[in-house]
Amino acid sequence: MSEQTRTYDLLLLLDPQADDAARRRLLAETSSAIERRGQLLRHDEWGPRALAYPIRRHADAEYHLFQMRLDDVAFIGELDRTLRISDEVLRFMISKVRRGTPAPVAPAASPRREAAQEQAAA
Repeated sequence: MSEQTRTYDLLLLLDPQADDAARRRLLAETSSAIERRGQLLRHDEWGPRALAYPIRRHADAEYHLFQMRLDDVAFIGELDRTLRISDEVLRFMISKVRRGTPAPVAPAASPRREAAQEQAAA
């Protein structure tokens, strides 16, 4: 990676009612696209969480955080376009990370996620 390398965060909010295979495929394609054009530093699965306001009549979304290093800024535009037309994506945000910013910390467990895990175990 050159001196022009920048670090970016991609926060994805996926439709929890979308097909599991479609969501996994989108995540795999996103990861592989990032790895082809740069370096994938991390992929954190934050799980289902409540939204602050409904998006497309959904109260929850499945959260994923990708952190990546890229030389090619044009890839951001391609990634943006791909995510905009994906049915599984409710919302996303790509942001540049300033140098010296500490690594992201996974949020505390969601009460909805804990309830879902308890139901699955029962």
